Amino acid sequence: MDANGTKLLEVRNLRVEFPSRRGTLVAVDDVSFDIAPGEVLGVVGESGAGKSMTGAAIIGLLEPPGRIAGGEILLDGQRIDNLPYEKMRRVRGRQIGAIFQDPLTALNPLYTIGRQLVETIVTHLDMGERAARDRAIQLLQDVGIPAAERRIDHYPHQFSGGMRQRVVIALALSANPRLIVADEPTTALDVSIQAQIITLIKRLCREHGTAVMLVTHDMGVIAETADRVAVMYAGRIAEIGPVRDVVRRARHPYTEGLMGSIPKIGETVGRLTQIDGAMPRLDAIPRGCAFNPRCARAFGRCRIDRPDPMDVDGARVACWLYGEGR
Repeated sequence: MDANGTKLLEVRNLRVEFPSRRGTLVAVDDVSFDIAPGEVLGVVGESGAGKSMTGAAIIGLLEPPGRIAGGEILLDGQRIDNLPYEKMRRVRGRQIGAIFQDPLTALNPLYTIGRQLVETIVTHLDMGERAARDRAIQLLQDVGIPAAERRIDHYPHQFSGGMRQRVVIALALSANPRLIVADEPTTALDVSIQAQIITLIKRLCREHGTAVMLVTHDMGVIAETADRVAVMYAGRIAEIGPVRDVVRRARHPYTEGLMGSIPKIGETVGRLTQIDGAMPRLDAIPRGCAFNPRCARAFGRCRIDRPDPMDVDGARVACWLYGEGR
């Protein structure tokens, strides 16, 4: 939340299920968080943690047979998780922008980027084609595409990977959305381009008050970009708090392992921390805390009861190490 306590996005007890022949798989299990205007919330975890699924649920793009089976998603106080498809499509274009890992999946190779931008702007804003084209050129300039007046009439294949991702960001911003869900927006890019995209996302938040949910497995990107971070494991939030606190003083053993596995410049370490084992499959999530088979600090209760997030020095941590009667 911001200083005024404003919440733009509120996710309450979200549950995402995938019915299958062998039973129902729970991909997101009782997840709650909020994002304030102008805030970047980083969502981090290993593959299969449920972070992309959470983003897909928020923008209404869950792949069937996946479905929201419980909880609520509110945008500016209005519930959006139960909207009919057409209404949600309008919300997605106008109020929520999406940036995906592979820009080629978001861009139509048969149309110029100008046509794609102009169509999106005309659809969602009260604007004619000429004004929409001017806005599209301005957006391309804003995201750092040189010679935008000329490049606007080029096709996606005429752009490099980094430039295509900038076009996707321009597309996501084209209708002035209040919220952007960015799913691994820098993963396919080299490090120098990553830094430029991160700087761009931070500037957009600062200048436009846009809220951003940044989904990634890269803790370095989170540390550089986010205000707060939610660490997910096996479909649940293990820890959520201000990014500086979580990076410097991780409280959940899983977060400690993630932080310990990142090499630090100027620090000589004989061996980086390693988390033994692997994320459990959705059909084999253990009883109690899902992390307990991999946790060196697990004790009896961890193997029986599943912990809910608890307040610990300004963060919320789902770990029995901080429970009453420890």
